[in-house]
Amino acid sequence: MVRGGYLRKVAAGVYSFLPLGWRVIQKISRIIREEMNRAGAQEVFLPAVIPAELWQESGRWDQYGEQLLRFKDRKGADFVIGPTHEEVMVDLVRGDVRSYRQLPLNLYQIQSKFRDELRARAGLMRGREFIMKDSYSFHASDEDAKREYQNMYDTYTRIFNRCGLAFRAVEADTGAIGGSQSHEFQVLTETGEDALLACDSCSYAANVEEAKARPPVDGTPSSAAIEKVATPGKKTIEDVSGFLGLKPAELVKTLIYVADGKPVAVLVRGDRNLNEIKLKRALKARELMLAGDKDVEAATGAPVGFAGPVGLKIPIYCDLEVCALPSFVCGANAADMHLKNVVAKRDYTPTVCGDFRDAAIGDACPRCEKGHFAGYRGVEVGQVFFLGTKYSVPMKCNFLDVDGKDKPMIMGCYGIGVTRIAAAAIEQNHDKDGIVWPVAIAPFEVALLSLQAGDAQVTEVAEKLYAELEKTGIEVLFDDREERPGVKFKDADLVGLPYRIAVGKKGVAEGMVELKARRGTEVVKVKIEDVVAMVSEKIIAERAGGSR
Repeated sequence: MVRGGYLRKVAAGVYSFLPLGWRVIQKISRIIREEMNRAGAQEVFLPAVIPAELWQESGRWDQYGEQLLRFKDRKGADFVIGPTHEEVMVDLVRGDVRSYRQLPLNLYQIQSKFRDELRARAGLMRGREFIMKDSYSFHASDEDAKREYQNMYDTYTRIFNRCGLAFRAVEADTGAIGGSQSHEFQVLTETGEDALLACDSCSYAANVEEAKARPPVDGTPSSAAIEKVATPGKKTIEDVSGFLGLKPAELVKTLIYVADGKPVAVLVRGDRNLNEIKLKRALKARELMLAGDKDVEAATGAPVGFAGPVGLKIPIYCDLEVCALPSFVCGANAADMHLKNVVAKRDYTPTVCGDFRDAAIGDACPRCEKGHFAGYRGVEVGQVFFLGTKYSVPMKCNFLDVDGKDKPMIMGCYGIGVTRIAAAAIEQNHDKDGIVWPVAIAPFEVALLSLQAGDAQVTEVAEKLYAELEKTGIEVLFDDREERPGVKFKDADLVGLPYRIAVGKKGVAEGMVELKARRGTEVVKVKIEDVVAMVSEKIIAERAGGSR
């Protein structure tokens, strides 16, 4: 984007948009506006600077973390630069909406946000300042809020289709925004930062952080007695499994965590990864962190690497796969020792048996009987949340129902990363020569190249074509620079406009110009008098179909 003249870096994660880049952002914004308005939402514009008391009222002043950019004004009052606008929107609505007759209501804005990322990276993909469409809906009932959730889900589907993106909606964690249900819209690309799992048989798909594992079939518990074995210096799953000649799946990892200041143990099979989001949700913990060496020794009586559930005096959260194993090997809570033939519920009592692991490629789908997970990578460009009363209760955003009773409004929240769409589109649509824009969000639709700018006939034909294309409503970037043809071809590929018309001296003498689609390789010679109709037909068809 920098080489193509789309943007310039101002600071880490902060960019200025140049004319080409801003045209892309405006096109994306226009599509979003048209579809949000069509869905019944109304546009507003909220301040970027937010007084701290609103965030304190919702409880997020202390919860949001260091991404929240805080500052004081000259009078010493605390403010934040908005990373999201739930509090401001709730404050707006509670001041004007008092009756169920004024509901439902869906308000949205397109505005710059700021999140103080520790390490800004990947350009617009993980910037600190970014443009976002955020909307918030308010309802008198759960049923109506769920109706609007589906309405926004369908609206987002239309938006991303119109932007010409290949994407998938996946179930997701609600994170710092909160709520009880969420879907992410992920643009599929091999370089995506998010790992996704999708069933190869049904429609179930989820971010790997949220993907559920199908409960295993319980095995017949072993009748063999526990056996203590020496494992000198063997702390890792790989070390212990190799030493004992077992598969990692026959071992169990006992991980010690500190949840809101109290130690807990969590058990997962040796070949699995713990899912901290699932664990934190099950614990209903505000803070969760892996215990340090001293905390592990205090909880287990042994150094790190030898923890096990037998004899532990702290809560034990046991993954369903572990509970289903006939027996397993685990730490003995003693240095250089492990236990064999351990059986859940016989040799120790789990506090909770639940889904605490990362689902993985090849796992059985939890929604259908025959499907299995396939893996993808994606870039999140939008997310919808069912918030419920997370903000309306603490901020007293209430309404009078039909019986005159005061009730909290039910809320939904829906975000789209406008600048992220531009970056994700490039991740999904590029080649070795540059960008390959979908028609709908390209800064211009046609690159018109005058290959010999000093030739009168070439200039006359090029200017005539420019006027005719403009007259038909086609957006044209006219390259009449005094540069060599090779430079112009190279720049046209880098900028990535969907179609290229080249007007050269030899072709004009034959009454022809060259037409090439950026996504293809074929260069077609077309009569000068036919090229405008031909390219207009292609572009109009692609506009209508939202095609790539």
